[in-house]
Amino acid sequence: MSISRKYGRTYHYDFSPGTTSDDRINRDWYDHISRMTKIVHTEKLDGENRCMNGVGIFARSHAAPTTNPWATHLKPKYDMIKNDLKEGNIELFGEDIYAIHSIHYPNIKEHFYLFGVRVLDKWLSWEEVKWYASIFDFPTVPEMGVNEVKGLTKANIEYHIVTQAGLPSKFSSYQVLPKNGVGKLCSMEGIVTRNFDEFDVEVQHENIFKYVRKDHVSTDEHWTRNWKRAALMNEHKKK
Repeated sequence: MSISRKYGRTYHYDFSPGTTSDDRINRDWYDHISRMTKIVHTEKLDGENRCMNGVGIFARSHAAPTTNPWATHLKPKYDMIKNDLKEGNIELFGEDIYAIHSIHYPNIKEHFYLFGVRVLDKWLSWEEVKWYASIFDFPTVPEMGVNEVKGLTKANIEYHIVTQAGLPSKFSSYQVLPKNGVGKLCSMEGIVTRNFDEFDVEVQHENIFKYVRKDHVSTDEHWTRNWKRAALMNEHKKK
C-alpha cells in the first residue's frame, strides 16, 4: 500500500507519435480543453518524476520514499522545507534530471524543475505552481506558451504543439546513444499541456495531456547500472 498518493498517469494526445502499448490515449482531449479558460504548454523534460511532501522524497512509486542514489541531491533542500510541506499538506512534483537518461542537456542551471503542486485533492493552478516555485526557490519546467481557449480550434492546438515539439530543448538537447555516447542535436522530448486553472485530482486525465516524439528513448533498461550525473552550466565552464 502506498503511504502517499502517486502521480496519476498523463494521457497522450491522439496525435502523439511516441506512444507504446502501455500508454493511454485521450481521444476526447479537444472536448476537455474546450471547457477550460486557458491552457499552458510546457516542455516535457527527460528525467524522473519526483515528489517531495511531508513524508519524504518519492520517485514514481509512492509505496516508500525513494532510495535511488540520483535522488539524494535533493535531501539538503528537502530538509529545509519538509516542515512547511507537512503543515500545508503541500506536495511538490517536478522533473528530476540529475541522472542523464536519453537526452543530454548542456545548458541547465538546476537539476529539479517544478511542474505541479498538489494540496489534498486539488492540483493547483499554474500561477500558484509558479508562486510556490518562487517561495521554495525552484525553477519551473520551461513554459512554451499560454493560450486563451476561446477561439482556439483543434487544428490550432495540434499545429502549435507539433511545431514547438520539433525544436531543441530550451536547455539545448543532444540524443544519448547506447553505452552513454552523446549524439547529434535533437528535438525536445515532448510537450505537456495542462489546464491553467486548478482542478480535482480525480479528473487529472481530463486536464493534462502530453505529446512525445517518436523513438525518444535511446537507452536500455540497464542504464541505472552506469548512470551519469548531468553537469550544470557553470561546471562546463570550469573545464
